[in-house]
Amino acid sequence: MTAVSDSLTQKIKNYSPSVEAKQLVARAQITFLVGIAGAGKDTIMRHLLEDEGFYNIVSHTTRAPRSNNGILEQDGREYHFVSPQEVEMMVDNQAFIEVKQVHSTVYGTSGGELARAMTAGKVAITDIDVQGVDEYLAVSSRVRPIFIVPPNYQVWLERLKSRYASETEFTQEWPARRESAIKELRHVLGNNSYFFVVNNELATAVREVQTIAKSGEQDVDISTHGRMVAQAILEKLEQRV
Repeated sequence: MTAVSDSLTQKIKNYSPSVEAKQLVARAQITFLVGIAGAGKDTIMRHLLEDEGFYNIVSHTTRAPRSNNGILEQDGREYHFVSPQEVEMMVDNQAFIEVKQVHSTVYGTSGGELARAMTAGKVAITDIDVQGVDEYLAVSSRVRPIFIVPPNYQVWLERLKSRYASETEFTQEWPARRESAIKELRHVLGNNSYFFVVNNELATAVREVQTIAKSGEQDVDISTHGRMVAQAILEKLEQRV
């Protein structure tokens, strides 16, 4: 992909969605799956999309398609793969709800994605990081961010390790993973906008997420338990170097 120009970088820093885009966010049913790496949000997402009531928000990116487990990403499925020039046109036209640059790659969500979900009468859903949630919450408090929590620290660590080919590879990546998880957990535990779902038994977690996404409500005991588990994992992470 072509490099991102300095002018586009500056435009992204100063970007603000249009009035129409803000109105879309306020009117649409939007649910975000958030969680530390290995929490299981991608698996839950796949199960949710088997329900015809959900619409997958496909983001735009300037990075090239990647191969995941030997399967190449496809345009319009994992992402809309676009050039920096196309992104700049969309930025100029305020076509994005939110857009950000991560190192040399641009990611953004278009208003068109939300419009299609609304036209279909579906709940718009995607996985997103805490920064993206903050950007949406700045537009509308009606969005529903759900933080997916592993059952406990040990189970999470085992799930995370299973992603790596060797213990050596995991050990090399661990400091960055640990730091990222600590930041995310501190952020969400200090924010009352999040729902918490513990991903212990997959079918149960999927049902809980469906309920929140469609009703905007969650049993107080389930939410409290989720926060307690997240807090316990954070404390373990802070103790381990």
